[in-house]
Formats: sequence, C-alpha cells, structure tokens
Amino acid sequence: MKRLLFLILIANVTLFAMTKKTNKDTVDDWEYNSTIEMKDSMRTMPTMGNMGAKGGVVAMSAPTPKSFRSVKKVGMAVGGAKDTNNFKANIDKGYLPKLDSITYEGQFYNHYFDTGLNGDTCKDLFCPSYSSAKRLNSFSNEDEFFLSVGLNSGIEEGNFKRKKLNLVVVLDISGSMGSSFDAYHYDKMGNKVANEDKSKKKKMQIATESIVAMLSHLKDDDRLGIALFDHGSYKAKPLNLVANSDKEAIREHILALTERGGTNWSAGYKEGLGLFEGVNTSDKLYENRIIFLTDAMPNTGELSKNKLFGLAKNASERNIHTTFIGVGVDFNNDLVEYVSKTKGANYFSVHSSKAFSKLLDEEFEYMVTPLVYDLELKLSSSNYSIEAVYGSPDAKIATGQIMKVNTLFPSKNDGTATKGGVVLLKLKKLGEGSRDDIKLDVSYTDVNGKAFANAQKISFKSQGSYYYDNSGIQKAIIVSDYVTIMKNWLMDTRAGCNDDVKWVMQDTPAIMKRCMIYPPKHPLYPVMATWEKKSCKLKVSAGYKKLFQMFKKSYVAEMNTLGDDSLKKELTILNTLIGQTTSEITPVKKPVDDWQFKN
Repeated sequence: MKRLLFLILIANVTLFAMTKKTNKDTVDDWEYNSTIEMKDSMRTMPTMGNMGAKGGVVAMSAPTPKSFRSVKKVGMAVGGAKDTNNFKANIDKGYLPKLDSITYEGQFYNHYFDTGLNGDTCKDLFCPSYSSAKRLNSFSNEDEFFLSVGLNSGIEEGNFKRKKLNLVVVLDISGSMGSSFDAYHYDKMGNKVANEDKSKKKKMQIATESIVAMLSHLKDDDRLGIALFDHGSYKAKPLNLVANSDKEAIREHILALTERGGTNWSAGYKEGLGLFEGVNTSDKLYENRIIFLTDAMPNTGELSKNKLFGLAKNASERNIHTTFIGVGVDFNNDLVEYVSKTKGANYFSVHSSKAFSKLLDEEFEYMVTPLVYDLELKLSSSNYSIEAVYGSPDAKIATGQIMKVNTLFPSKNDGTATKGGVVLLKLKKLGEGSRDDIKLDVSYTDVNGKAFANAQKISFKSQGSYYYDNSGIQKAIIVSDYVTIMKNWLMDTRAGCNDDVKWVMQDTPAIMKRCMIYPPKHPLYPVMATWEKKSCKLKVSAGYKKLFQMFKKSYVAEMNTLGDDSLKKELTILNTLIGQTTSEITPVKKPVDDWQFKN
C-alpha cells in the first residue's frame, strides 16, 4: 500500500510539473485595458481526391445512379441568414419583429429537406438535383409551377475537415449592449412596451459567454485575434496561434468585459481587419474569417449601409469572410441582411448562450467553411421563365433565366434529408409549346477558384395534373408560403408603427390579392429615416387575423399530408398571432409646419 501511495505521489508531482511547463510556454497576450482605453478615448477546403485538371472549367458529373447510399454525405445550404430566431423571440416577448428577421433561407435552415437525389450518388464537391411540382394556389385560384434545386455534396461526413482558421472576433462593447437581452435599447428614449418577462441578463453577458463557447472549438494550429469597439476601436488580442495563448487567462479577460460608450461599426470592423496585417490571407491552408458580434444598433455615424457593406465586400475580395452574430431582440436584421449578401458571409441570431453553445457543438466546423462560390443556374426554355427565387439572399438579382447564389456552406445531413438543402424557384408559364423540356446549366467555383459546370434537362408532368415530385419540394413550397405571408404582415404592420401608412387599412380580400405574391408587392414601401428603430407592440389587424386563419387550414392540411412534426414550429407562431387581440392600426401622422410669418 505504501509503495502504491508513493507511486501516485510521484505521478501527481510529475503531472503538476508538466502543467507548470505548459503554462510557461503559453502567453497571456491580452492587450485591452478598459481604464486606459477610456482615458485615451476621451482624448484549404476539404479534400475530394482528383477534382480534374488544373485551370479552365471542370465538368461536374450528374448524380450517379445507385440502389442505396451506404456512406453518409455532407449536405449544403446557402449563406446569409442561418435561422429566424430573432423573429420568434420578438413575437414571444410581445414585440413586432423587423422585416428581415424572417427570410426564406433562414426559415429553410430550420428544416430538413429531401433534395431529390432519389437514391443516386453524388461524387463531386457539389451536385445539383432537381424536383418539380404543379399546384393550384387556393388563394389566387391559379396554376403554379415550381422547381427545387437540391444542394448535395460528395464529401463524406467522416472525411470532412475544415481548414485551419485565422479567426478574428470583433465584439460590440457599446452602451446598448448593457441593455437587457429581452428589451429594446431605444425604448429608453420614450417608447415603452410592457414586457412581463423580468429577465435581467445583459446582451453583453450573452455575447461574452458565446465567445467563450466558440473558443473551445479552436485547435492549436488555428490563430485567434480579438478586437473591441464602442464609439472607438481597440485591439484586445493580436492574431496569434491558439497553442501559444493562455486560454484560461483569455477566457477570464473576455468574461470581465463591460459595456460603455456609443457605437461605431466601421471603426470596429477596420480594427478587426487590421489584425490580419502581416498574415498571408492567400494561404490555401487557412480560412480567414471575422466573427462580428453586435446588437446592431449603430448610433454614431455609420448609418449608411453602403459603408459597412463596402468594408465587408472589400474584405471578401482579400479572402477575409464575415459571420455576423446578432444579440438581443432589438438586433437590426434589416441592415445585417444587406451586408450578409457578401460572398462567404452568413449570420446567426443568439437568443441564449446555452442554445448558441449547442449550435456551436453541432455546426461550428460548417459555419466557418464556405465550399462553393458564385453558383449560377441558367434556365433555357421556350415555355418557362424564373418568376421568383425562394431561399437565397441573392434572390432579388435573379432574372427571367438566371438564378445566382453567392455562397454554399456545408450542412448537416441525417442520411435521408439535408438541413436547409434546397433553393426553390417559381416558374412563369409563357406558352403551350409542343415540348415542355427545361434545360438547366449550372456553373460554380470552389474556394480555390477552380470552375465547374453541369447540364441537365427536366420536364413537368402531363398537363392538367397537380403533383409534387417528393416531400422536399412540397415542404419548401408551404414554408415559402408561410414566409411570404409573414413578410407582408410585417410590411403593413410596421408601417403603422414607425412610418407613414397608406395600405394597412385594406380589407381581407385586398390583402389576400397581394399576400401570396413574391417578392411582396405593395403600392408603397416603408422607408425608415434611421436604422435606430424603436420597438413596436405586437399587433394583428382584423384583416390579417382572417388571412392567418385561412392560411392555417391549408398549412395544417399540408403538414398532415407530409407527416412532418417539424412544421409545428410555424404553426405555433400562427396560433399565437391568431390569438392576439384584434388591433387596427392608426396611421402615423406627420408633423405639420404651420409657421405663417414671412419676412
């Protein structure tokens, strides 16, 4: 027994010595000192084997027929919004969400879709698959034609490996980050909204806890830098190898941060870019990424979205990509949705540090690893053109024959369906030609700039019959219907809160006539004078309540046909809105200059 105790003692002493040695080899390279800064302010992609010859355009193969899929593959999803958490959080707290708190691609990423491979095997980096559908729109009583683009990859899940990271975290430490996570910062300026939730957790606490959770996913050969900003900007930690940094000390510094001052997005972003100085951003072994955490409430100078958009776009051209993470119910999705259209960009909304930690555990490797750039689909048909695109932040730049997607990221695949794995096209019928064939030409580049191309033909089934090729396209259509209706509701109702309103008082038939049209079309579109919008109380007019009730019937019917319980998330929000006390909107009257004296 004594010999055993002696051996244990020796082992513990040796382990302690090793730990001490490791600590000596790491450095606490934190540079930010809040006291000093306050005084100063007052004054390579995953391997795929043989991808083809170097240079030129490499032909992609179509999915190879196979009777079964024995190996689980990674799926793909578009960049841009990766959730609609902010939309739901606002409704849960009794606020009216902002218009772009719900997007088609964000809502798609809440679901898994059959991509239409039908047992075929993808052997390339990216393989598009196509499914078609024809339905009778119960609102417009018109025939509609849809085509889904399934986003598939030949990368085996077990072989997926992200690049090394040059990661710079840019954190907003402005005064608005001291607000409660569940409250609107600008309500302090006069617009109070009753909120029974007494949670006092600050947005700053949520943000710092989220960063600490993120750091646990970094490897020794990654590099980490941290920049901070309020009305100024500060280098908190230089971009150094994780292996050389004292992780525990850095963690304590992050959790000790406090909020102060105004907000200058541009200064913070430039500070983050500055940390890449001296780093070879062309090194194909590394992904260069800025993760920008903010409540998106700028109040000093940078209200022009073109300025921030220009910075992110220029950074992308230098191979530095951006992930935006919005914190708090007052997170300004409208501005960040614009910025996230940049190549290689995506964004998430944080509604709790616990939920975000779970997301990181499941998807951190995917969220920092773009795989496909500049995806373009050209549709050639004498009988059809592209009328609308659902599920891409670049949808508005689609023409009658072309669909574009800036970036595809890897996505989870459960073996039968892919998370967010579709883009949906609504086609316009141009005529009744003898041939109904549609030729689809797809081109894209990988992260190293190599070009690929693929061509396939599809056709709709016999005239007069309504059908869905599979559950994936059927689900994508009903989810898109839901988003379209929610966007129309937000346009109308927010107009009555923050803007002049001219169409909110329309009756149900008038709302129905335009509410299933995408892009949402209105006689006028609300224009905000500033990004600093105050909160709006959750309201549902009588017209929209009737519309929600009508849509719920068709939605439940589709959900039951699909047998898909994941669609209950949307149904829960529909029931919440239907249960709201009917409240007609009072138009906002503009102030009048009634001065009559003339010099």
